[in-house]
Amino acid sequence: MAAPALPPLPPQLKSIQHHLRTAQELDKREPVVAYYCRLYAMQTGMKIDSKTPECRKFLSKLMDQLEAMKKQFGDNEAITQEIVGSAHVENYALKMFLYADNEDRAGQFHKNMIKSFYTASLLIDVLTVFGELSEENAQHRKYARWKAAYIHNCLKNGETPQPGPIGMEGESFADAEREEAGSSVPSGTAQSSSSTYEANNIPTSNYTGIHIPPGAHAPANTPAEVPHNTGVTSNTIQPAPQNIPLVDPSLYSAQSAGEVRLTPEDFARAQKYCKYAGSALQYEDVSTAVQNLQKALKLLITGRE
Repeated sequence: MAAPALPPLPPQLKSIQHHLRTAQELDKREPVVAYYCRLYAMQTGMKIDSKTPECRKFLSKLMDQLEAMKKQFGDNEAITQEIVGSAHVENYALKMFLYADNEDRAGQFHKNMIKSFYTASLLIDVLTVFGELSEENAQHRKYARWKAAYIHNCLKNGETPQPGPIGMEGESFADAEREEAGSSVPSGTAQSSSSTYEANNIPTSNYTGIHIPPGAHAPANTPAEVPHNTGVTSNTIQPAPQNIPLVDPSLYSAQSAGEVRLTPEDFARAQKYCKYAGSALQYEDVSTAVQNLQKALKLLITGRE
């Protein structure tokens, strides 16, 4: 079922247009992520301007889209339970980030990987729907946004980008966003003739120490194929061998001490780890699943993380 079409996006709300476009691109293959992209856009738009008639009309129609999706996917745990939805969005954002990072480190520079980096940063924005970002996710967002701008500008200027984490320099993603905001946006979605994005608050620190989880591989249904006019050929991404973490031997013999009393917060954290593990298994990410299950088990047995 197609989501109801939106009216033209008011200029005041142009900062949410890329999240809305991402939602439309993911409607068929990742409807849960698309739903939360729209929810983020809705919440952000309400904070920006919910009083002027054009913004109120737009946000009302966006709310209708969300209600229609909630009704359509009402039996999906990732929609009805935020903790499951958070894990689902986070895993998809990280997989998209890792796909782009793998391409980058292999020296495979093309528009698809640029878009993957930037889309990953947008999806990390969406995670703020569930609460404050973790330090690691905030770092991934800054790095992905900067990498997208850096590689885009290098290719535009005929330069060869340097793969992997390097010293970051302030960049604007305005040119890349102007290019993305053209005819690729189907009618009925938010558009703006002055579509630009300024990468705000991007640090100039060196990112050589950025942590990339092991066993990274491209998720199913990564973004659009490499455009034919880029002159870049890219081999099919094969999953890297996964480094499965060893099970902590102490968990085999650990027993709950009599005085250990789990709080409601402990049970909530244990449930969160189990949900993260289940979501990771959807992407065949055994390493992440094992790590989260071990965290849950340790917390339940010892009362400590």
